[in-house]
Amino acid sequence: MTSPEAQPVTDAVAERRELVNAAIEEDLPIARPERLYEASRYLLDAGGKRLRPAVLLLVGEALTDVEPLSTEYREFPTLDKERIDLMAAAVSIEVIQSFTLIHDDIMDEDDLRRGVPAVHREYDLETAILAGDTLYSKAFEIMLESGARPDRGLDALRILARTCTRICEGQSLDVEFEHRGEVHEAEYLEMVELKTAVLYGAATSISATLLGADEETVQALYRYGIDIGTAFQIQDDVLDLTVPSDVLGKQRGSDLVEGKQTLITLHAREQGVDIDSLIETDDPEAVTEDEIDDAVSRLESAGSIEYAREKAQSLVREGKEELAVLPDNEARGQLESIADFLIERGY
Repeated sequence: MTSPEAQPVTDAVAERRELVNAAIEEDLPIARPERLYEASRYLLDAGGKRLRPAVLLLVGEALTDVEPLSTEYREFPTLDKERIDLMAAAVSIEVIQSFTLIHDDIMDEDDLRRGVPAVHREYDLETAILAGDTLYSKAFEIMLESGARPDRGLDALRILARTCTRICEGQSLDVEFEHRGEVHEAEYLEMVELKTAVLYGAATSISATLLGADEETVQALYRYGIDIGTAFQIQDDVLDLTVPSDVLGKQRGSDLVEGKQTLITLHAREQGVDIDSLIETDDPEAVTEDEIDDAVSRLESAGSIEYAREKAQSLVREGKEELAVLPDNEARGQLESIADFLIERGY
């Protein structure tokens, strides 16, 4: 698929990330009241790989078969040769991502995000809630600036609205699962799709919708987004246990300490592991690295971490198959490479 001269996927994402970062400053400026907008921009400015907007932009490049980075995203050619602001859609997706992170950290009472204090710690709870709400509404405002045909723009807004609803449904299930003794794998995968994967699905399908792709193509790209997004979350569950805290930007094993249900713990329970005994404390701050190491060893012995890795790999394979609807070009190859990167990344 991808020629030997093709740009490495990390470089491809990095170049688009820089363009998205510049667009965020343009589309979400610090305005009055400054404290609100500084808090809204806080996590966006703290970093992030910008994978979702990169995927959105690459879908546009693949569909229209333009040369990578040879076109201005603010004047991007549609399939019927009109011009739209595809970058506005990319920024909108990243703004929604930041909104979810702020509210997740509040609900989970997390102290760190991306290696810096969470918004509610850096500012205060009230400001953090308002910042998240502001990002939510701003995402729709920004999407409206794409300049797409009204029917396509409306369809894109409909996808974005439905996605936000589903993210909340997924978060609700995640909270519910913490208080349930038994959760089945199918339920977990549904929760992950709703909470995490739908934003990847939105990124891919909104790009195709704004550019005028047919319904078959839109749906195939949506499924690609769902598959790789689900794999991304499963890999995150693995990394939460296997990557040092200073690299994660938060406490290693935090999902385990907080009693979150993951594919790893579901599988381990089926293998007879007493999950409740892995971390025997009600004080997250009292958990030691040795306790996390012991818990990880027991999960590895049960084959649960490897089971999660294999599930993620299977989803990536399925997602890449959906890309057959795209022209055979470098951007399509980058989308395949991004799918692999999501489960191969160290963090």
